[in-house]
Amino acid sequence: MDVSVLAITRSGVRTALELKKSFPSWSVHAPAKLSGGGAGDGEVEWFEGAAGAAVGRLFAAGGGMVCLFSLGAVVRLVAPHLRDKKTDPAVVVVDEGAKFAISVLSGHIGGANRLAEDIAARTGATPVITTAADVIGTIPVDMVGRKFRWEIDGDEHVTAVSACMVNGDAVGLYQDAGRRDWWAPAGKKGAAAGGLPANVTEYGTERELAASDAKALMIISDRTGIAEGAGKGRPSVTYRPKTLAVGVGLHWDTAEEEVRAGLEATLERFSLSRLSVAAVATMRKARPPAGLEAYAASTGVRLEYVEPEMLARVPVPNPSDTVAAFEGTPSVAEAAALLASGGELLVEKQKFPPNLTVAVARTAAGSEAA
Repeated sequence: MDVSVLAITRSGVRTALELKKSFPSWSVHAPAKLSGGGAGDGEVEWFEGAAGAAVGRLFAAGGGMVCLFSLGAVVRLVAPHLRDKKTDPAVVVVDEGAKFAISVLSGHIGGANRLAEDIAARTGATPVITTAADVIGTIPVDMVGRKFRWEIDGDEHVTAVSACMVNGDAVGLYQDAGRRDWWAPAGKKGAAAGGLPANVTEYGTERELAASDAKALMIISDRTGIAEGAGKGRPSVTYRPKTLAVGVGLHWDTAEEEVRAGLEATLERFSLSRLSVAAVATMRKARPPAGLEAYAASTGVRLEYVEPEMLARVPVPNPSDTVAAFEGTPSVAEAAALLASGGELLVEKQKFPPNLTVAVARTAAGSEAA
């Protein structure tokens, strides 16, 4: 992350410059009244005015912020700028002697815990982490799969499930897609022999999950409707791993609205989550499909182009002589989905007249699209 270091005393500036030696990409900010004398003049961004105004600017810029002054002062200065835990940046306080690195704000989602630990590892400071999941060594519900780009499908129950997790209440886990190495306890306190915390039980089927006495549920799947079927009113958090690749056959002038409607209709019909789509793929042509490119750009999904000769080598359940005659390959949608996923076909090609076909493939078990 982009990190700004803010110091308000000469001693703090010296400590900030020492930090910058370990983290060269970080920027150092300090009041202009402390400039002069050559110490760090070329490495410090000097600002005019009060420190509070500088805190506001840096906070609004996002990234991370390391403050080299007292915890109480930092709390007072950032308080007017707080919004919510999903958007507030990481804030870490380091004392001027670099004895402690304290995670103050956005420990999990913003990355302040990791930032404090990184500082401590480089400087010998003691990291101060107070988030309950980290202290007791259990699963941080709001961070599961984040390093793999998983998304939480609705976060209204994150707090309730987190409370069950840290309080030791029974939590039911169900996973049928995605990587399995999403949590590594590394011998942390509270972990059972199988690696999961003692209060977390994994169930192999939705029926077993629904029949369990768990007070809260964690679901890792690219399929929709599981929480509704197994939850029975219990708080649940559903994570969407990046396991789906959508193959698309279309004309160069197929509109973005047609592409979006066809993809969303296919995913809905087969109870698959849009949040688990890692890539859309199609055949490379002389004229790129503007509608598909616009869809990929608006959703943030990776777009892959595949050469016709590569598509032609992929066995598919629904080859077309007509497509082969016009495109040089008997399949576009199904073959592209299979190549993009490296797994198995989940949804055979769906036709949306006049000129759109859609197919969906899933990555191999335990893996995700790169």
